[in-house]
Amino acid sequence: DEEITKLIKQWYQRRVRGVAVYGGKGALGSTLVHHFKSKNWWVCSIDLGENSEADANVIVKGDTLQQQADQVKADFAKACGEDKVDALFCVAGGWAGGNACNEDFVKNTDLMMKQSIWTSVISANVAAFHLKEGGLLTLTGAVPCLKGTSFMMGYGLAKAAVHQLTKSLAADNNGL
Repeated sequence: DEEITKLIKQWYQRRVRGVAVYGGKGALGSTLVHHFKSKNWWVCSIDLGENSEADANVIVKGDTLQQQADQVKADFAKACGEDKVDALFCVAGGWAGGNACNEDFVKNTDLMMKQSIWTSVISANVAAFHLKEGGLLTLTGAVPCLKGTSFMMGYGLAKAAVHQLTKSLAADNNGL
């Protein structure tokens, strides 16, 4: 009886409002999950680990962008069923500094690309299939990355790419 009640409640909440948070286990993401849950929204967290407050969790796996995208899309489709979400917030990411002569420059750039570009690309792809018409997709950029970022080149490169993706998604024939 308790399990049936829980399933009915989840179904009802999804019918009313739904949101996905890519990065739902991190500091900003867990705050978003908590906020929307407090407003009785159905919430799906997408991250490397589970957010116990979310109604559903998609745990990201895979070593390549394509592997992660295929897995996230498939697991998200299972979590949502036929329903679409009202919003998808991509707040996954991190920060690493350094310029071209920094010992960790290439490693940090690779990490920033995975944390910012990959998550944004996957979010846009998920939104194309699972976002309600008129829904909201947010990707996290960074104002300093509109100019040169010599002290954090990898981060600047990744966020500049997110800005470009955002501009492309705002253009006609964007696939959303």
